[in-house]
Amino acid sequence: MSNTITPPPLLTTVQEALDDLKAVDVLVIDVSSVSSATDFMVIASGSSSRHTKSIAENVIEQSKKAGTCPLGVEGMVQPEWVLVDLGDIVVHIMQAETRRFYDLESLWQTGLNQDKSQNEES
Repeated sequence: MSNTITPPPLLTTVQEALDDLKAVDVLVIDVSSVSSATDFMVIASGSSSRHTKSIAENVIEQSKKAGTCPLGVEGMVQPEWVLVDLGDIVVHIMQAETRRFYDLESLWQTGLNQDKSQNEES
């Protein structure tokens, strides 16, 4: 028996959509243990506002083809940061400077590390 977890099909679809349009520094974080709102946070970078918007549009299009319509999309007007809410998966596509400023990776990974520490103390 293997300890590897099979990613949900929609997560694979999202990762392929990001890869198709050359999203940079794609990171998938399993936040199911610390969030009741979503299971996976996907963070990726685009090289410009046009690139960021195109990546987001591809994620939306491929998700719809896979049978999941976004629950919400924010940031398409001035795409420094586009959020695509797919329910169990929330996708953040940001320009590099915006991503560095908000540093979502540290925010979510710190929360995960604190949750693990609390579980170990129990």
